[in-house]
Formats: sequence, C-alpha cells, structure tokens
Amino acid sequence: MQAIRVVTSELSWCLRCSRRYWQRNVSIQSLSLLSFSPRRFNTTEAIPPVALENEEKQYAPKIQQLVKDISQLTLLEVADLNELLKKTLKIADTPMMAVGAVASSAKPKDEEAEASEAKQEKVNFNVKLTKFDDSKKVALIKEVKNVVPGLNLVQAKKFVESLPQLVKTDVPKEEAEKLKAALEAVGATVILD
Repeated sequence: MQAIRVVTSELSWCLRCSRRYWQRNVSIQSLSLLSFSPRRFNTTEAIPPVALENEEKQYAPKIQQLVKDISQLTLLEVADLNELLKKTLKIADTPMMAVGAVASSAKPKDEEAEASEAKQEKVNFNVKLTKFDDSKKVALIKEVKNVVPGLNLVQAKKFVESLPQLVKTDVPKEEAEKLKAALEAVGATVILD
C-alpha cells in the first residue's frame, strides 16, 4: 500500500511538471497557429461530447490504456518512468518542500522582541488537572461535575480517571486561581498554564 502511495505521488508530481512545461511551450507555439486554414479544421474525428455534472467523465481509450499500464508497473519501473519523463520533457529535478521546512525558514525574531514578550504578564490561563488523591476521588468527581458545564457524574468520573486533563481553557487569572483552590481542596493537583 505504501508503494502505491509513493507511485501515485511521483506520477502526480511528474504530471504536474509536464503540464507546466506544456503550458509554457505550447502557449508560445500556439501563436503560430493563429493563421486559420480550412484544411486544419477539416477532420473526420468526432468531437467528444461534454460531460454533464451528474455524469461521470468519459476518458479516451488511449488515456485508459496508459492508466492501466502505469498501474501495473513496479516501484522501480515507476522511478525509471519518472526519470525518463523528466529527461524527455526537460523538467528540473526540484525537491518538494515539507510544511515544517517553510516554518523553519521564517526569519527569527529579534532577541529584544522575545525578551519583551517574556516580560508581559499572562492574562488567560489553562487549568490542568494532573493528579488526585485516591481517598478523595468521589469528592473530586463531584467538584469536577460542578465546575465543568455539561458533565454528568459518569462523564465526570471518566474525566477524572483519564488524567491529565484540561478542566478549563483561557480563563482569567482570578477565576483560574479560584478554580485551582477549589480543586486542590478536594485532593487534586492542578497546574495553571
């Protein structure tokens, strides 16, 4: 399955590059085709009908045969096909950038800007329940049920048993400290992020 994904990604990349090549070169060549001659348009080939939105697109037999042949290739054969298409169509071998590479290539902030951000006091906090005292578990479940809107006792029990959990997010400092004190009173260990 992994090999099929690699094959399809390589082929799609190759087809995208070949499409760009033909768009660049054919558009220049099409300027010479602007002179109309009656012989050019006298053809016996039928124009394929336009597919409606509800209908599936019909592909030419030549295209269908190509897809069938390519799907039967091995991974090494696809690599060779890719290389040959790049050489034939004169496509530059450029590596694809990963999403993480884009983020890492961004300019780093000045040290002064980072220092000023660190000096600013945090306004909103996340209240995170990390541990609890087993002997006070029932009281903690009841307190969590009261604090978190929309939880019943069963959900509050599952919430407490699957620690660490965020109790509330983006809470003002005063409310976060009150919530922390209430949860610590019933045997919980709480962290403010």
